Amino acid sequence: MKRSVLAAAVAAFTAVALTACSTGKSLEGGEKAEEGAASSKIVVGSQDYYSNEILAEVYAQALEGSGFTVERQLRIGQREVYMPELESGSIDVFPEYTGNLLQYFDKDASARTDAEVYQALGGALPKGLRVLDEAPATDQDSYVVTTSFASEHSLSSIGDLAHAGQITLGGNSELATRPYGPKGLESEYGVKVGFTPIEDSGGPLTVKALNDGSIQLANIYSSDPALADGSLTVLKDPKGLFLASHVVPVVSTKINQDAAAVINKVSAALDAKDLIEMNRQSTAEAQSASSIASKWLESKGLPHK
Repeated sequence: MKRSVLAAAVAAFTAVALTACSTGKSLEGGEKAEEGAASSKIVVGSQDYYSNEILAEVYAQALEGSGFTVERQLRIGQREVYMPELESGSIDVFPEYTGNLLQYFDKDASARTDAEVYQALGGALPKGLRVLDEAPATDQDSYVVTTSFASEHSLSSIGDLAHAGQITLGGNSELATRPYGPKGLESEYGVKVGFTPIEDSGGPLTVKALNDGSIQLANIYSSDPALADGSLTVLKDPKGLFLASHVVPVVSTKINQDAAAVINKVSAALDAKDLIEMNRQSTAEAQSASSIASKWLESKGLPHK
């Protein structure tokens, strides 16, 4: 009887001990797993610009398709809004443009060519941020007039605007203080302009303002499908007012080698024609950024969700 009681007690103690140990391991593993999941979550952001949102979706889906947990913070504003979030580590991956980003951190940057800009950008970024491989694709700022206005005033380059009468420039409000904005036009080309803010990043409202004569000059990105039909003319920039500007991902220290490798494969596959076509699908067909990104990744044989 005593043996039975003793055996039962030992068995009960052993069961409790094993249960305690098992529970301890489970809680520790669960806590560590949750902590690991939280720390490995990658936050992908984008500008309040449809083309940039598409690029962010491409990065996000490629990462998800490779097993990473991704949170999206899309269309959150322009550099003045999102750059502090990047610098603080609240955002981990952001599609950017080499030339514009360099000028944001170094308004007096002397680099002009693609290689010069990319190298200078690496040294200009604040601590905790770095750029991965740039893509062949560019989304270059450009100054654009209607083709009829260019013909009327014999315009082929930005400097020709000095003899085209009163000029009003249209673009996002931050263009007013950019190095290539009104001050840059005057200092580099002797062209004085008025300024009208139009908050659609060179989109349909800007094009409409050009066509109806509300403005005579617009800042439109080179990947915009609106430039394809011949009704608008991109003015040459022989003095390099606009720096070479390739699509490039800016990332935080959270992005390890595996995640970087996924994003670099995306960049290697992305060329200018791809970007223009994705933008066309957005503007002309009203497809979602998510759908456009998924189809493009699939077409390139890259992982996607």
